[in-house]
Amino acid sequence: MTIDWQNFTPWASLGGGILLGIAAAIFILANGRILGISGILGGLLKPSKGDTNWRIAFLLGLFSAPLIYLLVVGSIPIEINTGWPLIILAGLLVGFGTRMGSGCSSGHGICGLSRLSGRSLVATLAFMASGIATVYLVRHIIG
Repeated sequence: MTIDWQNFTPWASLGGGILLGIAAAIFILANGRILGISGILGGLLKPSKGDTNWRIAFLLGLFSAPLIYLLVVGSIPIEINTGWPLIILAGLLVGFGTRMGSGCSSGHGICGLSRLSGRSLVATLAFMASGIATVYLVRHIIG
């Protein structure tokens, strides 16, 4: 195994992790809600009275942040080495897994683990094991 030192970003990754942790803590302290993206989005599919505006505002912020970054910093090169059918299939599988696992990686991995949830620990271990197995399969068996 080799490390791609040119793209190795431990400080930026640490900073991003700290920001996610702070955001999750502020969100649960201010709103009493878990900062899980699938739960926030799913709440729009079956909206409750008075529960829609903050969800829309959150998702607008989530989608506008990369656009603001693009305006401030400029474009960054993105390389995707697969076709649209595989990307769509992957998205559907992630959506199915999120529904089946009662949450996404942000809900379980960040918020659930910080609350010492056993269910979130199992879900996060399943996410990680699936990711590791997929990378191994694609890079070393199929690849």
